[in-house]
Amino acid sequence: MRFLTAGESHGPALTVIVDGCPAGLRITPSDIDFQLARRQKGFGRGARQRIETDRVEVLSGIRRGETLGSPIALLIRNRDHQAWSATMAVEPQDGPSDRAVTLPRPGHADLPGALKYDRHDARDLLERASARETAARVAAGAVARRLLEEAGIGIASCVVGIGPIAVKGPITYQDCLGLDEDMPMPESETRDRAILEIKSAGERGGTLGGKILVIARGAPPGLGSHTQWDRKLDARLALHFMSIQSAKAVEVGDGVSTSGAFGKDAHDAILYSAESGFHHPTNRAGGVEGGMSNGEEIRITAYLKPLATLMKPLPSADLITKKAGRGQIERSDVCAVPAAAVIGEAVMALCLCDALQEKFGGDSVGEFLRNLRAYQDQVRRF
Repeated sequence: MRFLTAGESHGPALTVIVDGCPAGLRITPSDIDFQLARRQKGFGRGARQRIETDRVEVLSGIRRGETLGSPIALLIRNRDHQAWSATMAVEPQDGPSDRAVTLPRPGHADLPGALKYDRHDARDLLERASARETAARVAAGAVARRLLEEAGIGIASCVVGIGPIAVKGPITYQDCLGLDEDMPMPESETRDRAILEIKSAGERGGTLGGKILVIARGAPPGLGSHTQWDRKLDARLALHFMSIQSAKAVEVGDGVSTSGAFGKDAHDAILYSAESGFHHPTNRAGGVEGGMSNGEEIRITAYLKPLATLMKPLPSADLITKKAGRGQIERSDVCAVPAAAVIGEAVMALCLCDALQEKFGGDSVGEFLRNLRAYQDQVRRF
């Protein structure tokens, strides 16, 4: 299952096409709108979220509450476009742009994009590089989540760090359920400290990053493959998570801490029981061994840098005059880590659905589930 998104931050709309979803999957626009609303929440978000009220329009691929097996085309309109229609006009315009960006922001796509695409107005780059694009991915992820639900796979997430504030852990799947969506941290004391840290950063004109944990429960063993580099499930998951704007590092399981451990403390013993079959008493591998899911929870931690737009900008150089200045100020958030947890759930769902369809195929949900259940029976009889 694959997808492509299109659209600029202040353009008319965002669009996404999801291809490879089997026919007969029950889904409604409200299923997608629910996830879009979750993405807009989170302590530290900026004014844009008060302007937009994201709602999906289904253009193709769904009829009478069920997918058709054909490409699913979804559209999310940008309400803020009405104030940017001249700036984002498609037709040729006379004179300079009224909102040109010639002082690139350090840490953003502004400078490398301007050099790559030979554009002296970074507006041409930042509009697409904006995290506004993730609304389209969350919409696509909502479709993927419905297929995962049919397969008995659940996804949950939480924020495990904001700036220097981090949860003490360990965090279970259950810990990630029913959290406050403004700051979905499992420990109330840590959550309160994180909120104060964001307030303080905002008052200083700064931004804060952090880290999120996303857990998938119920995935069968054998998703992905060891046979080629681009089929390894952990590599594919890393690609999906690293594509989230502001993501700078990804950890599978306890990958960071086990890098400094001895082998006996880094790996998970294998046990067998008639009730549980083959299983592991620990999950340091994060549910992936040898590029394949092993039947345990898949656990991904993503590390997000502070947002690049600063109210007290860093030094920069003008794209046209080359004179020294300060990075241009664009409307932004103080902290978008809570929203990133929702986006993380979406990309996890999209990656796992792709791996599930790769292994079990099926042009209809019924065929997909029959193939999955036959394989699960085979694993139980092994």
